[in-house]
Amino acid sequence: MEFAVLLALLLVLGAVSAVIALRRRDDGREATSDLDAEADANRWVVRLGGGLDGIDVRAQARADDDAARALADAAERLRTARARLASARTPDQYTAVVRTATEGLRHVGEARRALGLDPAAEGERRELSYGLDASY
Repeated sequence: MEFAVLLALLLVLGAVSAVIALRRRDDGREATSDLDAEADANRWVVRLGGGLDGIDVRAQARADDDAARALADAAERLRTARARLASARTPDQYTAVVRTATEGLRHVGEARRALGLDPAAEGERRELSYGLDASY
């Protein structure tokens, strides 16, 4: 009987120490998982691609230097964001993808304004889950 009580006590102490060790290991990391971060980053990359696709060829043909430069910058951000997304594995890397994509969206907004199009067509001002400001 004493052996069973001692074994139960050791199991409880082991469980408590395991929980404490897991909590210390987390070091207050964000609650989002890698999959959540990846999905969010992918959403912003797709949104940037859609913003670029939303500007038709006729509008691009009449683009002045400012609009052409903004479109080129947005396209470069899209390429960079896609490449980073393909190699990202951690929440910090996915945050960098989101930053790149939102920079691209800002350039899309600049191009739309320079072309005389409605810059609000690509979306409203939103706060990202990573605390970045996505105004564009």
